[in-house]
Amino acid sequence: FLRWKVGWENQLERADHEELSEFFRKSYGPTGAFHAKPFEGGRSWAGARPERRAIAYDSVGIASHMGVLRRFIKVGETDLLVAELGLYAVRPDLERMGIAHSVGALTPTLRELGVPFAFGTVRHAMRNHVERYCQNGMASILTGVRVRSSIAEVNPDLPSTRTEEPLVVIFPVGRPLNEWPPGTLIERNGSELGSTSITYTRCRATAITGRKILVYT
Repeated sequence: FLRWKVGWENQLERADHEELSEFFRKSYGPTGAFHAKPFEGGRSWAGARPERRAIAYDSVGIASHMGVLRRFIKVGETDLLVAELGLYAVRPDLERMGIAHSVGALTPTLRELGVPFAFGTVRHAMRNHVERYCQNGMASILTGVRVRSSIAEVNPDLPSTRTEEPLVVIFPVGRPLNEWPPGTLIERNGSELGSTSITYTRCRATAITGRKILVYT
């Protein structure tokens, strides 16, 4: 049995962040120490910080998490308000739960936020997994689209932006999927939400997150 808590970022107490920090380290750690490092010291975010969070609890503790952040992105020549989904993780023993539960828990919030679309990015290795979710028209996968994001940490040896070509997943909220604007380049104009964009790891953990997928490289 899962109990969902959906709330604003400012509603979290220090103890909540510490619990989430431990959860993310355990969820992302099996994919590599680099993915867990941003969550040291009680920090519960990486890259951009979420506006709202959907957190599932069971008798053991935190079962899954997904963050959402409203932002304007540029798709081709069109400025577009979206709710970016990221910072997604599932506890390793529940990895088969999938993203449908988290997206479902956030659906009323997405409508309340008044966005036309929700948006996330997924690495190509997980295409078959995500396609199963998209089969009923609840979302659509875009290919051949580059995504440029700001790098959250300043490093004199690295550029200030990163361009990748993940799978782009779009979810209709206030407008139908066929109204997503054309374009082969998406400008995030900010950092990704999460540490890896929708990133999944089949063996131990699942993640929609921000550094290359979030969810999720």
